[in-house]
Amino acid sequence: MSRKIVVIPGDGIGSEITDSAVAVLKKVSEKYNLDLEFETHPAGGTAYDLCGTPLPDETLNAAKAADAVLFGAVGGPKWDNVDPALRPEKAVLGLRKGLGLYANLRPVKVADALVEYSPLKEDIVKGTDILIVRELIGGIYFGDKCESEIHNGAERAWDLENYSVPEVERIVKFAMEAAKKRRNKVTSVDKSNVLATSRLWRRTTAKVAENYPEVALDNLYVDNCAMQLAINPSQFDVIVTGNLFGDILSDEAAVLSGSIGMLPSASIGFSTSLYEPIHGSAPDIAGKGIANPVATILSAAMLLRYSLNEDKAADDIEQAVDKALAQGYRTLDLYKEGFKKADTKTMTEAILNNID
Repeated sequence: MSRKIVVIPGDGIGSEITDSAVAVLKKVSEKYNLDLEFETHPAGGTAYDLCGTPLPDETLNAAKAADAVLFGAVGGPKWDNVDPALRPEKAVLGLRKGLGLYANLRPVKVADALVEYSPLKEDIVKGTDILIVRELIGGIYFGDKCESEIHNGAERAWDLENYSVPEVERIVKFAMEAAKKRRNKVTSVDKSNVLATSRLWRRTTAKVAENYPEVALDNLYVDNCAMQLAINPSQFDVIVTGNLFGDILSDEAAVLSGSIGMLPSASIGFSTSLYEPIHGSAPDIAGKGIANPVATILSAAMLLRYSLNEDKAADDIEQAVDKALAQGYRTLDLYKEGFKKADTKTMTEAILNNID
């Protein structure tokens, strides 16, 4: 039975990088008889120009019916003066809500060939391979809030942080299952020495972990975790945490690799999940054929692993990327004298050639 992948290129370099990822998916589909079907739909500024809305109903409905969604990027100065309710970025928010995307996955793996690009010393960053699992639709970002009120004669504002046991159970179970596909270690991050919600988070995490005896669990306060990411990142396997802490820690971890052009991500939904690079639409280089496609290609590998349970195909893609880098191929964002300068097409072909 065929499995349908909805491709949403978006704006800027979106079509270039998703084309590369689709080419790689087609290659592994042939190798492993995955029978993947691809369907392309607009979103973002491109969709606004075509349909007057950044997220047409047809696009959202197709995404809901798909086995997975491969997303490019949206936005650009062309749409800076559009009504805020119709800005390209609203497509991302609409997809998150429409697909019920409750967990954000941010892998940070520093390839041996790229250790020198990290801002950390080579002996510290070498071997780093982390998966950050961030709860995406709860916590302080979604709690009650007040922007201004008078309290005891002074103006104040507040945001309410809250989590329920089912919300914590759901995200921790996902982290545990993800760890079983990796190195069987989960680090839960909270601030339970101060926050009541974190104490509930820690209690609930411990109960979930009882069902995963093969997975080692430890707990860190968020401030200590932030420090450990800078001084000993290779100690981590899977990090699971709430929305606010995950937002901050995933951006800190993102710089470890030295280039956001290398970093994929996934947003896991109740039925359909969405896969995208963490970088933006880069309108300044759109159409020049020089964008780095690796983050999107690695997002496609995540799609195979987490939505289709095709781990061997995902491994093939990730190993092909590592081999291409080891062979010296570098796109413009990573190029240094002595390496092989590669445009989008050349880098994609190098990866394709390394898929056995």
